[in-house]
Amino acid sequence: MEKENNSADAINNTQINEQPVTYGDDVNFMADYIDLIELTDASNQSKVALSAALQGRVMTSSAFGTKGRSYGWINRELFASRKIQEHINVFGGEERFWLGPEGGQYSIFFKKGAEFTLDDWYAPKLIDLEPFEVKSVSAEKAVFVKEASLKNYSGFEFKMGIEREIAILSSENIQKELGLASLSSAVKTVAYQTTNSMINRGDADWKKETGLLSMWMLGMFNHSPHTTVLVPYIQGDDAELGEVVNDNYFGKVPADRLVVKEGVIYFKGDGQYRSKIGLSPMRAKSLAGSYDSENGILTIVKYNKPEGVTDYVNSMWEMQDKPFEGDVINAYNDGAPEPGEKPLGPFYELETSSPALDLKAGEKGTHVQLTCHLEGDEASLNPIIEALFGVTVEAIKRAFN
Repeated sequence: MEKENNSADAINNTQINEQPVTYGDDVNFMADYIDLIELTDASNQSKVALSAALQGRVMTSSAFGTKGRSYGWINRELFASRKIQEHINVFGGEERFWLGPEGGQYSIFFKKGAEFTLDDWYAPKLIDLEPFEVKSVSAEKAVFVKEASLKNYSGFEFKMGIEREIAILSSENIQKELGLASLSSAVKTVAYQTTNSMINRGDADWKKETGLLSMWMLGMFNHSPHTTVLVPYIQGDDAELGEVVNDNYFGKVPADRLVVKEGVIYFKGDGQYRSKIGLSPMRAKSLAGSYDSENGILTIVKYNKPEGVTDYVNSMWEMQDKPFEGDVINAYNDGAPEPGEKPLGPFYELETSSPALDLKAGEKGTHVQLTCHLEGDEASLNPIIEALFGVTVEAIKRAFN
């Protein structure tokens, strides 16, 4: 990273709401700071930009070539500053490989004996700044690998091998993966699937008694005043399945920003209020998404949720009575952490996690996630939204009324 700082106008991410940043704009900008790998489908319209320097991260994607909208949120200000931050370097990107748990006695973000406060919270360098090695690259697929070790809050050291495969999908495969009967030619699409694997390289088995890890995929996307996060959930008795949604991460989410209706949770992704929600494995399905009604963008995240598995790491910032009763799906909306303070982005996030990985020595765990962007008019997107989420475009637009 050797280029001089750009002007504030050139790096201001808020321009996204006024004039969409194109994929070509973002790729050209990032190419001055990091090497990028680009995947493209046979049509040369679906494109995905990856960074080995940032852990095989998907930085952004497009459904319409270099002139198409850039779907990933990119922190241009941080790139241009060339400064390394102490706690975390929020470069952005629409799918990054992370590890949990974040908080609790088995945390990998807090050192042993530290207080669970922001001052003592540090993103491990492994998932913040360290590069992954490029194992192989083709036009439609890239594979990244990493050998590493991490010590948790309780002092247990994990020795691991990580492999991350990223493949771009054709429109036919998108239709198949989403289980859609048809996909209108009027809808522009881009999708990629990541297969994330972790191997226990140590001599000791990973056990609950000393803490477990999870693979955690987080996607930062460009917010808008008209973006609504959609999370379908398993309906049933609270006494049997627990609460529908956990909204206690940053304090209770106001009722005008989080609405639970029959079968679907609506959560604002407008980048105007810092808040987060989560669903337990008892409530979560294998799907989440968002819809920007103004710009006609449907984003879908689908993952492999193992049936009958309920042990997920708990990332709450506290000593935990139930460290393996965490959430499997999360959504985050950025905003000022305190009145008058600057937000991280703003942006919004869709996240999924693997189960807690109780891997024996030499054993491997895998977490697969599909991210898909479909861009089109209401008439074209409505049947897809109905098929996947069981609601209409009009219901989404009226959700907070």
